[in-house]
Amino acid sequence: MEKILFVNACVRSESRTLELAKHLLGKLDGEVQELILDSEKIPALDGETLKKRDSLKNSDYSDPMFKYAKQFAAADTIIIAAPYWDLMFPALLKIYFEAITVTGITFKYSPEGQPIGLCKAKRLIYLTTAGGPVFDELNLGYDYAKKLATLFYGIPETVCFKAEGLDIYGADIPAIITEAKNKIDSCF
Repeated sequence: MEKILFVNACVRSESRTLELAKHLLGKLDGEVQELILDSEKIPALDGETLKKRDSLKNSDYSDPMFKYAKQFAAADTIIIAAPYWDLMFPALLKIYFEAITVTGITFKYSPEGQPIGLCKAKRLIYLTTAGGPVFDELNLGYDYAKKLATLFYGIPETVCFKAEGLDIYGADIPAIITEAKNKIDSCF
């Protein structure tokens, strides 16, 4: 059975991004593990945390600080739901990426210093919603996730689904959400 990791970076209970994610999850078959970042309270990488992580390099990675990286590396499909904030995503997601980008678990380096992905996932699906327009050249949240996925984690396929313009005066919010769901339906 496919292992689906759902990384939920939605901090509002009425999140429109979460609505899209739930729609997508209803289309997929597999065992879903939801990771609600707002509930996890993952510590940011500060000097103390980095010192500890560096001291555990090349270990058996049994320390609890590596649980997120191991979970990410073992998933077959990864879904990230993150609202579009300040051209990117909530800080919780950046902290999560820092926690999972671990040499020896999600990637390693070649003798030439190039990252080689160690993740099992074949695809990463990124969902986002925005009050205004999300210009493709400014979708920095997805671009960041895509670069990590392809360059570091070895995930060959990434795709982004978005609903934008939701807070513009006069916007037909249900129609915009429906259009995004229709795009999801056309792919799954």
